[in-house]
Amino acid sequence: MPTLGPTLGEVVDLVHGWYPPETADDWDAVGLAAGDPRAGVRRILLSLDPVLTTAQEAAEWDADLLLTHHPLFLRGVHGVAETTPKGRTLATLTRAGCGLLTAHTNADQASPGVNDAMARALGLRDVLPVRPSGRPLDKLVVFAPPSDADPIREAIAEAGAGRIGDYDSCSWAVSGEGRFRPLEGAHPVIGTVGDLEQLDEVRIEAVLPRSRRAAVVRAMLAAHSYEEVAFDVIELADSGTAPTGAGRIGDVEETTLGQYADTVARALPPTARGVLVGGDPDRVVRRVAVGSGAGDFLLAEALTSGADVYVTSDLRHHPAAEFLEQGGPGLLDVSHWAAEWTWLPELADRLSDALGDTVEVRVSTICTDVWRARR
Repeated sequence: MPTLGPTLGEVVDLVHGWYPPETADDWDAVGLAAGDPRAGVRRILLSLDPVLTTAQEAAEWDADLLLTHHPLFLRGVHGVAETTPKGRTLATLTRAGCGLLTAHTNADQASPGVNDAMARALGLRDVLPVRPSGRPLDKLVVFAPPSDADPIREAIAEAGAGRIGDYDSCSWAVSGEGRFRPLEGAHPVIGTVGDLEQLDEVRIEAVLPRSRRAAVVRAMLAAHSYEEVAFDVIELADSGTAPTGAGRIGDVEETTLGQYADTVARALPPTARGVLVGGDPDRVVRRVAVGSGAGDFLLAEALTSGADVYVTSDLRHHPAAEFLEQGGPGLLDVSHWAAEWTWLPELADRLSDALGDTVEVRVSTICTDVWRARR
């Protein structure tokens, strides 16, 4: 009897765990765009773009899900008639019973994500984000009697506190002395109204995503035995060392800008565009910054990053010219499709490892780069 695969909703939850939708840029449109979350998933096709040709490939392969990097509906539409490209793409998927899921800027920011895949493909070592942007964090500090310490730690961990990298249930505690006087109208668990009390207490600290603040505080209060609980919620500053964020920067073996351009051309899938070089081809290159997708928005950070070259796509003439005039790194402008395609094989491996042999995962064989020829 064949092993049953996951539902579409379970696959969406898995992907969202890796690439949380709340980390996407405000203008972006990520997540499930089509499909019934209750439907079963046996085959997943990965593609950079949700266009008619990749939708047809998904339908012909009998895929249950087309997972893409770029959204089909990035801006509002008033209809999806098959007289439009978006309508034809959606209709093709719908008739085939194939869902559509997008991970865009949330996958760019993530670690590992699109920028990490591009950095690996281009040989970068000791990689960090060009613009770190870890999730906003809080720290919960609460004071409790020793008998409450373990129940509180367990409750806040279950509510989402104490997750640091690949570890959960992280907290810290130190013993101290608490003092309080219950006033008229109080119903103290410990002590007597009107009498000053002094007793052993434990200070418990744990970090938590700011988005989980209300849930964690509720869980802490429910697990605490005191009538009035002393606690603090502290908003933590960005440390600048988060593994997530826009772009990546790292080291390479010493080379020149011209030689490194050849390395990049060999590392990426071939396209008609090739690699455009801005700057002195003889410039020494030891440190490289990369930005997946259209990289104009990272030019300011790339300028001051210490990189010798910035590799990205879709640079506009005037910002690129001003960047070079300011003495910035060299520029390599590569195919948008080719740079971000490097993520798809890594995502395929990740999905296969997580879902096992119940789901077949394939990377689309179709090049959706806009530029097909060069004269």
